Amino acid sequence: MNKRRLGRGLESLLGRDEGGFEAGSVEATDLTLVAVDRIDPNPYQPRRQFDPAEIATLADSIRQHGMLQPVLVRMVNDRYQLVAGERRLRASIEAQIHEIPARIMELDDQRVSELAMVENLQREDLNAVEKAVAFRDYLNHYGGTQEELAGRLGLDRSTVSNLIRLLDLPEQIQDAVRNKKISQGHARALLGLPDADQQVGAFQRVIKENLSVRQTEALVATGEPTPARTRIRKDPGEQGVTSGGGKKTPHVLELEKHLHTRFGTPVLIRVKSRDRGQIVIDFNSQEEFERVTGLIKG
Repeated sequence: MNKRRLGRGLESLLGRDEGGFEAGSVEATDLTLVAVDRIDPNPYQPRRQFDPAEIATLADSIRQHGMLQPVLVRMVNDRYQLVAGERRLRASIEAQIHEIPARIMELDDQRVSELAMVENLQREDLNAVEKAVAFRDYLNHYGGTQEELAGRLGLDRSTVSNLIRLLDLPEQIQDAVRNKKISQGHARALLGLPDADQQVGAFQRVIKENLSVRQTEALVATGEPTPARTRIRKDPGEQGVTSGGGKKTPHVLELEKHLHTRFGTPVLIRVKSRDRGQIVIDFNSQEEFERVTGLIKG
């Protein structure tokens, strides 16, 4: 396998920092207008789910300001095939824009597959199972080792191998990761159980009891999650759940549940007074920290 790393060409073409690139590795023509009905989807797109609300917001922006960044396409027979920018293409169609700016590139299938992965790896909302499927399919189609693929994408080998291992889990658990019912950390912990039946049984308990990643790890190791953490009340005005027996309002509990679903990790809201409080977001690995901070930064 050719071991060149992906260059900074995608960064310059997309107009943002994609990370892990070297200058001048992607060649493209000048900007041109292309009819949206002549652009076919990228067959190597790892993302399978697109948030309709996000597409609608982007469509509104395109109506008001136009498309600020071109899509990337290549010629396949007499039609265009998308290389990068599917969100922008979908939003343009929703906004009923008939022509959009594009750069036409000369790329083979392997390169298109790599660029599709790189573009989506920068987006934290691409779930771990989608990444894993993209890595596995690439290796099955083009060969090479996990280490070589990691080098081409600018990742650690352990990142690629840990993601691909998630595909050993039962489909029910993979679906839960796709739908953000559990995090990648939960799924990795469940891999510690020896067979699918035990993994599914533990997964069902994780969902039922809303276990954190650390509690899931303890469940896998010992058969029981560690007791949920309590905190001694230090501020008499604090209304959060504490060892002193204080209770949260249903509204606060609902917000915690919403944030847990949003970030895929436990979130604690501490209400100290009418106008003061804290929101505490747990993370249990560097990958989880980067995922959560990416969601916060948008």
